[in-house]
Parts: sequence; structure tokens; C-alpha cells
Amino acid sequence: MGSISEAPDLGKKRQTISLFSSLPPTPLDEPFSVNGAYIQDSHPQKVNLGIGVYRSEDGAPWPLRVVEDAEKELYDAKNVGRHEYLAIQGDRAFLQLAADLVFGFGKGKSSAPAVIEDPRSRVVSVQTVSGTGANRLGAELLARNIRPGCVWIPDPTWANHHTIWELAGVERKTYPYYDSVSQSFNFEGTIRTLSESARKNDVVILHACAHNPTGADPTREQWDALAKLCNAKGLIPFFDLAYQGFASGDADKDAWAIRHFFNDMHMPEFCVAQSFSKNFGLYGQRVGALHVVTRPAVHDVTQDLQATLCHLIRGEYSMAPRGGAEIVRTVLADQRLRERWFEDLTTMSQRIQRMRHTLYDELLKLKTPGDWKHIVNQIGMFTYIGLSEPQVLAIREEYHIYMLKSGRISISGLNERNVGYVAQAIDDVVRTT
Repeated sequence: MGSISEAPDLGKKRQTISLFSSLPPTPLDEPFSVNGAYIQDSHPQKVNLGIGVYRSEDGAPWPLRVVEDAEKELYDAKNVGRHEYLAIQGDRAFLQLAADLVFGFGKGKSSAPAVIEDPRSRVVSVQTVSGTGANRLGAELLARNIRPGCVWIPDPTWANHHTIWELAGVERKTYPYYDSVSQSFNFEGTIRTLSESARKNDVVILHACAHNPTGADPTREQWDALAKLCNAKGLIPFFDLAYQGFASGDADKDAWAIRHFFNDMHMPEFCVAQSFSKNFGLYGQRVGALHVVTRPAVHDVTQDLQATLCHLIRGEYSMAPRGGAEIVRTVLADQRLRERWFEDLTTMSQRIQRMRHTLYDELLKLKTPGDWKHIVNQIGMFTYIGLSEPQVLAIREEYHIYMLKSGRISISGLNERNVGYVAQAIDDVVRTT
């Protein structure tokens, strides 16, 4: 028998390569990398048109006045339970108000099918970690239980749609959302692609309003055609609602497409991912909800559906954050605060519209080559300005103006002090690059 001194030196034989040494490369998140480059730039005239957050006329964050009112009201209430756990489903009062905001419940006579006494009974709602969490939870629900053949994602779209559905393990395909010639929604291309290639139970991602990144939305007639197509082919619409009220200043107008799909008695079941980041300015509070619309049916599936969603939530993050949802609930439940919120929405949306028109007018004054009408025809925070990638890199290098390489700009980064400078820079790179 060998002595202790003859025992092998196990330390020398230990694994010296990390278990994580072969991780695949992951792409940078462009909006955040562009924002990081902007922060590092010391140029006095630098302009940030990359990050998707609202900014005031002086370029600073703008906490909504109504949010400050609600925060004070919640602070003064001194609720001893204000730091307690929520239910897994979330704040139930918040969820009802959030669903009412999306679907227009409580606004008088509904146009929903007469067989439904209470249209709310068709909607299962859970609180999520903002709109991203709602998209992720909805993708997981469908991937695990419906097993769609693929998900159809607009080209272009919010980049996180691809990441979310990749992680859910569902094959991704794209439909041609944007027509770069007309600089508008590519209705014919979308209808043709989905008609020819989509299959029953495929998921279709739809931006409810203020399409990110193009700002180009379907007309109501086009939305109606999309609803008919989804119905005819048995597709599963998945609405991403990130800008309700922020896009036009009218929360009802911005929810029109979702309500149209909901009120179609033949409409397939569908999902809505709702975010309160933009329209309440609660970016870091992560306030959102997932609403799943079911068919009118003899067998009520809503209890099983809610149990399944809560099971997924429990395994992911147990429950959503409390503070931001309490702010939204406080505002939406109080008519005075609700009206003040509408005023804040008007302030934000009108400033963005004003900047669109100012940039357009500046380009016309400069006689910049090209047709720039799309700037005022598009809606919401973002616009595809129409610059190529080399022009985007040139405008960053020469003028310290930051935007995504696709030419997507955040209109809220413009103000009266810099819009002329931005227009001059665009004119220069269009003429010389």
C-alpha cells in the first residue's frame, strides 16, 4: 500500500479552463452602446438622438407632474404595508385599471359580441417587469403550451423582439414592415408575406401604435385587413403596446387597433404586452402587464390560464415590483389625477410633434436633397430619418450627433437649441457622403 507521500497531486490535475470559456459571442445592445459613446464624448455640441427616453426642452429627464403628485400622495398615506409582497398575479386593482385602459372597458356600451355579458371575462391579466417582461412571459406561455411553428417579426422592429423569441426557442421569421421608398408601412408586402407563408397558430408581432423604430403605423383600414387575415389563417396576434397616449396624446386613439381586434367576434385569441415606461415616465420602475384575450367559450379556460401564467412568473421572478404599479394605480383610479395625466401626455406628444415640424422646416429652408415629408407623417418618439449607415457614422464623427446605424432617431433628443445644428449636419452629410 502506498504512503501518503506517494498519493497523486490532485491539485495539478484540476481543470484549469473555465466552464464558461466557450460562451458564444453576443451582440451589443445598440441603443445602450450608442448612449454610452455619447456620454463619453466631451464635445460641447454633442446631441443624443439614440436613446429612447423622453427629454424636456432643456434636454433633461422630465418626471411627470402627475407622477410627482401620486408619489406625494402615497408617501403621505404612510401605508405600513407599502413594502409587502404582492400576489404572484400582481396588484389586482392596478391590473383592472390597466386592462380598462387598453380595451376601453367602462366607456359605455361595448361593441363586443352580445353573448358576452362582461367583456372583462375574456381577459386574463398579470403584472410583469415592464413591457419587456410582458413580451418575455407571453413568448414563454405560447412556446410551452401552443408550440407555434414560428413567430413573424416585423422587419425592422425593436431589437429585443428577436432576443426574446430566440430565448423562447421559437423559430423566427420576418415580414417586410417598412417600405424605404415610400417611407411608410409596407402594407402590400406584409399582407403578401403573411398570406403566402404564415401557418395556423403562427405568432405575429404587431406594434399597436408608434412603431419602433420607424414611426410608420398602419391606417385603420389596413388594421382591419390585418385582423381579417389573422382570422382567416388562424394566426395569433401579439401586440406590443409601449406608447399608449404617448404617441398621439390620446390614449383611446392609440389603443384603437387592439380594441378593433378584441371586438371582432371571430377574432382568434391574442396577447397584449403593455408598458408604462414611456407614457408615465417610469423607465426604471419597470411597470407592465400581460393581457391574454381568450375566446368566448362554453368551457372557461381563464382560471387555468391564470394559474399557468402565475406558475411561470413564480419560477422567473416570483412577482413584479410594487412601487411603480402603485403610482399608476393611484393616477388611473382618481379622476383628477387621471385628467392631469392626460395633460402631461399632451405636453410630451405635442413637444415631439413640434420638433418633427421644426426639423422638417429647417431641412426645407436648407433645400436639403430628398423628400423629408416622412418626418411629419410618422408618429411617436422615433423616426427613420433616411440616412445610410456611412452617413450615420459621418454625422457622428464630424458633428458628434448620435443615432442608430439604421438612421433611427429619437425625436425627443431635439430641442430649439440644437434642431438647427442637426438639420445643418444632415444637409452636409446628404450632400457630401
